[in-house]
Amino acid sequence: MQAIRIIEIPDCKMVSSGIGMFGEENFTAFNAWFAAFPRTKDPRDFAAEAPGGVEWLYIYEDGMTVPERFGIVDFKGGLYAVNTDIDQQTDIESMDKELRAFLQKHGFERDKNRRRMGNIITPPEAAEVMGFSQMDYYMPIKISCAE
Repeated sequence: MQAIRIIEIPDCKMVSSGIGMFGEENFTAFNAWFAAFPRTKDPRDFAAEAPGGVEWLYIYEDGMTVPERFGIVDFKGGLYAVNTDIDQQTDIESMDKELRAFLQKHGFERDKNRRRMGNIITPPEAAEVMGFSQMDYYMPIKISCAE
């Protein structure tokens, strides 16, 4: 059974926390803001790699009331290879090795012009029972160029 899936996130607008780290005031406020929305089947928030920290993003919808402290940014979508593992216990090197082999076998390569992202997919009540949360890791990819 394959543990890697390919998805597409369309170009869209996202609300941005700004650059920081989890536990900081702005991230706590950002989490409180979007936690007030009804839960959806798929998480709508993404932690994206950023120089000096992380940028927490939430998919923007027209008419959404966004606090002034957060920005609305254009998000360049595209294809992503998605792997699931245990949050904060993932061996990133091993995961990347598996991803590279999968991508090469199927005609893809990493798109270094876009950022890696992740999100927690485990509902709080399930995380409490399991004792951990699962995280989806998103690697931006593109179709390999033929030589």
